[in-house]
Amino acid sequence: MGTLPAPHDISGPEATAAIHEQGAHLVTWTPVGEQPVLWVSHDTFLQEGTAIRGGVPICFPWFGPGRSGDRKPSHGPARTTPWEPVGIEEGRAQLSLTLGALRATYDVRAGRRLELALRVTNVGSQEETYEEALHAYLVVGDVRQVRLDGLDRASYVDKTDQGRTHRQEGPVTLRGETDRVYRSACPVTVVDPVLGRRLRVTTSGSASTVVWNPWADKAAGLADMGDDEWPGMLCVEGGNVLADEITLAPGDTHTLRYEIEVLAL
Repeated sequence: MGTLPAPHDISGPEATAAIHEQGAHLVTWTPVGEQPVLWVSHDTFLQEGTAIRGGVPICFPWFGPGRSGDRKPSHGPARTTPWEPVGIEEGRAQLSLTLGALRATYDVRAGRRLELALRVTNVGSQEETYEEALHAYLVVGDVRQVRLDGLDRASYVDKTDQGRTHRQEGPVTLRGETDRVYRSACPVTVVDPVLGRRLRVTTSGSASTVVWNPWADKAAGLADMGDDEWPGMLCVEGGNVLADEITLAPGDTHTLRYEIEVLAL
């Protein structure tokens, strides 16, 4: 495996940003005058055919091991396959990828607000079912001190509790390894007292919100993540996974949109 080529610089007057063709993987977005928003591990492998730890991986056409529990690679091949650039310009990028009967087009607008859109079309002759997620890794000052607003009363599958379903009570705070799939499409705000900011995440075409942090023990077992890096990141993902997978009839299209905005505390 060779080293990944340098990402495309799509910086514009409102933000710096960079995206790799492999996985259509956005690795940088920093609005002018703000601190970085997307987290990338110092130990990630920037190699062909290997997933990048951080940024915004695209999970498609399945999430994790898929609903069957045995699909490989984890989170699907879209994040380790080169996408075809359709348009790369200042502040914007568009890339496309076809996997079987599913054609995906990914649009990125990197301004004061980050706007991502994943459009999937069934170009085949039969019904197709898939999962998807935009797996954003967000920079936080200390994950043990942040809270997430917007998920109160939402039910969630807890992957750290044998997949049992629970209901959220109040804001989300993290006290250990967290791997939850919330059945919610509501906006989520990451309130970060250490960095003195709020990150507001809004989605459309999404039924699932995933919240993930590996915590110390699991991070120590990840070869592409430093043992002491986990407090500085939090994944807040939008998508359609598990029971909310998407089924498309021939010729139909579904669009998943994910946006981040940086706000004062």
